[in-house]
Amino acid sequence: MSDFKVETKCLHSGYTPSKGEPCALPIYQSTTYKYDTTDEMGQLFDLKAEGYFYTRLQNPTNDAVAAKIADLEGGVAAILTSSGQAANFYAVFNICEAGDHVVAASTIYGGTFNLLAVTFKKLGIDCTFVDTDASPEEIAAAFRPNTKVLFAETIANPALVILDIEKFAKVAHEHEVPLIVDNTFATPVNCRPFEWGADIVTHSTTKYMDGHAVQVGGAIVDSGNFDWDAYGHKYHGLTEPDESYHGVIYTKQFGKKAYITKATSQLMRDLGSIPSPTNCFLLNLGLETLPLRVERHCYNAQKIAEFLNAHEKVSHVNYAGLPDDKYYALAQKYMNEGRTCGVISFELTGGREAAVRFMDSLKLATIATHVAASKTMILHPASHTHRQMNDEQLAEAGVSPGMIRLSVGIENVDDIIADIEQALQNA
Repeated sequence: MSDFKVETKCLHSGYTPSKGEPCALPIYQSTTYKYDTTDEMGQLFDLKAEGYFYTRLQNPTNDAVAAKIADLEGGVAAILTSSGQAANFYAVFNICEAGDHVVAASTIYGGTFNLLAVTFKKLGIDCTFVDTDASPEEIAAAFRPNTKVLFAETIANPALVILDIEKFAKVAHEHEVPLIVDNTFATPVNCRPFEWGADIVTHSTTKYMDGHAVQVGGAIVDSGNFDWDAYGHKYHGLTEPDESYHGVIYTKQFGKKAYITKATSQLMRDLGSIPSPTNCFLLNLGLETLPLRVERHCYNAQKIAEFLNAHEKVSHVNYAGLPDDKYYALAQKYMNEGRTCGVISFELTGGREAAVRFMDSLKLATIATHVAASKTMILHPASHTHRQMNDEQLAEAGVSPGMIRLSVGIENVDDIIADIEQALQNA
């Protein structure tokens, strides 16, 4: 489906029914699959044949949706996980082990920051955080001989910093490591990081891809462009025999699909963070309308950002669709028609106390930890998603104590603005 536009891919990629088969993607709600001979199943366990033997590793419904997301991003293969956090964990851990080092943008989502700064440290993997806006030289200074990954987000959650993908990709490749980019907020409708040099893309499919807040999931997509064999001394898990899987050498046997195959046959086998087939079916329904919803999210967000930017009770608005925003030029470069996402962050002139009064006065918008759903939702990052950070870490992440994150839904924009206006009067 590579020649089709994104709107067509969202409907047709991943699953093509044959004569007499259902037009809708079926739910294969089964843990196991039947074979006629012992050798047939043995070939599957040896990774010498394609097929299904246990849903923890592969499932036809899950694989169809993974193939669709890979096509949307322009990748060679993808794997679905049980959450976006699991996707980021797998993406890094697939090529890192105890004694390794990661460099990451400091403005990433608080949960991912904690994953890299705290949880990975317990596994013996260190992380150094760099300013997303830092110069290439400053980013390069954070690298060590044992650095294996450079990690960032296309649109930072909730600071809404736009990543200079080419800058980060250049630094990563000069240091012989892949660039992993979380593309959750932009989605492949608005940005395709592979076209700008990223090597691996992750998603919390819980957000815009699902769109309806009905299931939690994640995805990892590999571009197939990073040459693991060229740096085999660093990535021996891909380029040397895996004794836990009959000595298979992933790059030799699977070529450009080596990274995803290893994540599936090794990490998913041992850790099992799989999404259910029913969840993947629901995700697929969300993907079918993704371009329509993203367009409406961005239209509404632009109108609301302009309204907030002109209001006397608002001290600052972060939204790259505004011409005076710091990241406007990067959005114009990397994002489809300059559209970013439906998320806005802003501060009121009254600070933290005013923010609390404002949020408690809303009638249409919902106070919720979720974001990027069809309904308008709002939260206070310093009290919620980034609560585990101290003031210094908050500042590094681009989160001020009074920042409000507004996830604009697809309701009528006039109704959303009216709700914001009455809440501002109470603030």
